[in-house]
Amino acid sequence: MFEIELHRLRHDDLIRRAEAERRVREAVRVRRAARRGAAVRGAGSESHTRRRSWFARTA
Repeated sequence: MFEIELHRLRHDDLIRRAEAERRVREAVRVRRAARRGAAVRGAGSESHTRRRSWFARTA
């Protein structure tokens, strides 16, 4: 009897964790989509601005 209850508790915990992870992934997906949308809207004439080189050194 104890094993069955322990199994149910673990199962419920796994379900809660999986649901929380799904919510986090969905939030990240929505944020990325919003960022992409903002980048597309703001990229008009500024799409070819000079960026600082990744390897540029400062003196």
